[in-house]
Amino acid sequence: MQFFDWHCDAINDDTVIDSNYRNTQNVRRYFRNKCGDHFKMNRDFMVWIKQAQGKKMRDAAEEWVSRQS
Repeated sequence: MQFFDWHCDAINDDTVIDSNYRNTQNVRRYFRNKCGDHFKMNRDFMVWIKQAQGKKMRDAAEEWVSRQS
């Protein structure tokens, strides 16, 4: 399996969240693009992502949106 660099590799909806996940500027850029400029990380969401290994970034974006309701 090839190492995914969360700092510079292209992130899309199908990018799998792996054990090397890092909350980088690249990740925040993806979320702002998917969720809007009002996107902000918070501790609870960061914990959710760390526990979401195997899920896709699409799932993470949908989770963030669902927490805004």
